[in-house]
Amino acid sequence: MNKPATPATRTERDYVGSVEIPHDKLYGVNSVRGVDNLSVSPLDIAHYREFRVAFAQCKWAAALANRDTGTLGAEACEAIVRACREIADGLHGDSLIVDLMEGSGGTSTNMNFNEVIANRAQQLLGHAPGSYDVIHPNDHVNRSQSTNDVYPAALKIATHAMLGPLVAGLDALGAALRGKAAEFADVLHLGRTCLQDAQPMRLGQLFGGYASLVARLAAELTAVRDKLRTLPLGGTAIGTGFGAPAGYRAAVYRHLSEIAGVAYAAPADSFDAMQNLDVFARVSGELRTCAAALAKLASDLTMLSSGPVGGLGELRLPEAQAGSSIMPGKVNPVLPMAMIQLSFAVIGNDVAVAQAVQYGELEINHFEPVVASRVFDSIMLLTNGVDRFTRKCVAGLGADAARNERHLMASMAVATALVPELGYARVSQLARQSVAEGRPLATILDESGLMTRADTVAAIERASHPVFDTTGR
Repeated sequence: MNKPATPATRTERDYVGSVEIPHDKLYGVNSVRGVDNLSVSPLDIAHYREFRVAFAQCKWAAALANRDTGTLGAEACEAIVRACREIADGLHGDSLIVDLMEGSGGTSTNMNFNEVIANRAQQLLGHAPGSYDVIHPNDHVNRSQSTNDVYPAALKIATHAMLGPLVAGLDALGAALRGKAAEFADVLHLGRTCLQDAQPMRLGQLFGGYASLVARLAAELTAVRDKLRTLPLGGTAIGTGFGAPAGYRAAVYRHLSEIAGVAYAAPADSFDAMQNLDVFARVSGELRTCAAALAKLASDLTMLSSGPVGGLGELRLPEAQAGSSIMPGKVNPVLPMAMIQLSFAVIGNDVAVAQAVQYGELEINHFEPVVASRVFDSIMLLTNGVDRFTRKCVAGLGADAARNERHLMASMAVATALVPELGYARVSQLARQSVAEGRPLATILDESGLMTRADTVAAIERASHPVFDTTGR
């Protein structure tokens, strides 16, 4: 006897009406409404793995806490946990269809996860998706929770996870810059202020400064990342915990910390935790600061490598690709340029986050989806950008030592190094002579017999000797 054919679709209903859902998909009517009403961007809630995992971990921990408090049976709990594990492992992403930028305050996102988890749990227990006769999206998967505490909790967990690779990438960039500081330690360099010749220094000192900057950026991101370990779970809709049984909050944090491997904790005040997203203004602010600081560093590399004939040409960037479709042989500083351009996007994202944080209202902030979208985008851009900048640009940087020294010796910056040797008045007189005659000061000193070129170089080396080593000790 032939088995009956599987229907192509199943029907689910809500107060608006009914919808047809493909039989092989796990989402439900609430997810469809969210897609139909609120799709505005190309990214769905499955796009960022960390967000998908974070939401599944919250539902997973909630199921275990509900079991512990006697509000969810062991069999239903096990099925929900198995479904959450599968989502965390990367399955069922094709059923997580709601737009990341959906405007329902996160309700459509939460219900999409609830429906997928419930339907998969139904299957695991031998029941058809969509009937919800054993596992219901609201009554079981969402028990003791609200969108208002689960969404911001998942947002914090995902952001915490995503910041780890960025900090590691900054550590790698800092190590590469420290390597260049050591490589260029003996290269005499013309220090410039206001784009004018200033004082003698070593090229290694310049890169030691860059390395110190990047270390500070990593440290500040690490500090703000730690602030994301306080979650609003257990506050349910507005912070009262209404609908969650006694003992639930302690249990959910215990289970979540075990599942995620991070010590997450309840807030000191659950109402504050529900009302405010200021921690994301801080996170986004540090991302903006990081992007802007790296853009300055990238701009410096662009300037110092300019030319190679008509510019400074003191650094040599790796030749990544052809720089022109019309000018043969032209090679552009595309990797520093990419870092600078990236900073524009991150700074713009920060403005959106600041607006979203500001316009939360009363007991919750319902603009969390745009915060998620913009913060995740900034972290992704910086993580990918820093990695490529380190590997394809900084690691292959070279220096033209002769050109660095030539620019220094031809500049008036030499005068500063000579004051301890010849006195301020004598050096001032010689400097005026150099300007009047249009000849390098070092040449005049050599011709006058006051100091040989070797003596001048030695004086410059003494003046540029580092007071601190490149780690700032």
